[in-house]
Amino acid sequence: MRRRALFAAPAALLAAPALAQSWPTQPVRGIVPFAAGSATDTVARLFAERMREALGQPVVVENRAGASGLIGAEAVVRAAADGHTVLFGTNSTNAAANALFRRVPFDMERDFAPISLLASVPLLVAVSAGSPYRTLSDLLAAARARPEALSYAEASASQRVAAAMLAAQAGVRMLHVPYRSSPNAVQDLIAGRVDLFIADQAVILPGVQGGQLRALGITTRTRSAQLPDVAPVAEQGLPNYELFAWFALLAPAGTPALPIQRLNAAVRHAAADATLRERLGEGLGMQLMPSTPDEAAAFIRAETVKWTEAIRAAGIEPQ
Repeated sequence: MRRRALFAAPAALLAAPALAQSWPTQPVRGIVPFAAGSATDTVARLFAERMREALGQPVVVENRAGASGLIGAEAVVRAAADGHTVLFGTNSTNAAANALFRRVPFDMERDFAPISLLASVPLLVAVSAGSPYRTLSDLLAAARARPEALSYAEASASQRVAAAMLAAQAGVRMLHVPYRSSPNAVQDLIAGRVDLFIADQAVILPGVQGGQLRALGITTRTRSAQLPDVAPVAEQGLPNYELFAWFALLAPAGTPALPIQRLNAAVRHAAADATLRERLGEGLGMQLMPSTPDEAAAFIRAETVKWTEAIRAAGIEPQ
């Protein structure tokens, strides 16, 4: 028996790596709950490309846009809890939904198993390059003089909350214009069909750098390395204004530990890639923030409280 035990131990040690390699057994479907070209889509595709190296299977990005991300998020909740379908979620889908909508087709906390945080990004207050408003003070003065004459675009919960917070804290009323996707909102902003769009820096930055858009402020308390001359909104007469968006990878609740662990390791592998860090960090001003599953869960719980309070303070009624 002693000899058998001696031989059994190495066999068990060899079996552990073999078990770890048994997943994934097929491509992983990564649901992006927003349109192609959105900040979430950009993050998802860059991470998916590099996660493949660690998983040995492709991560196939699928855009399921609509209802401020709820359609795509629900698709993941209803998928098999085997790790082969994951959500590239955001503060819109996993922190703000309950406060924005009367009927959410899933429970933000119970129906998801967090895998890792991915990145965070500030938002930019933007107008068309041809806009008469050259500063945030100009825009707010015009909005104050003509209630609901100025319009703002939004294609996600974070964008809507950011604009509503701005209006509430400045004591102005603006016309809310919903869009299905951020790229469509940017096109209308450039064309002058809407006056204002507060969106992720990843969405606004190319237009600013290309000369089609003008950034009037940034929603975080620190300036962007890409746009150091753009002052925080908090420094422009609204000292309590602060907001940022974030991205996380989540699986359906009940997903076994092994897929969660392997996906988490794949996220960390991707986040260490120099090209990804350059494109998201230096290129788009995002902060990479890979985490453990427990850290992601705690962060999302805290953000849910923060976004709920921000939505109520902005006077947004659930739809």
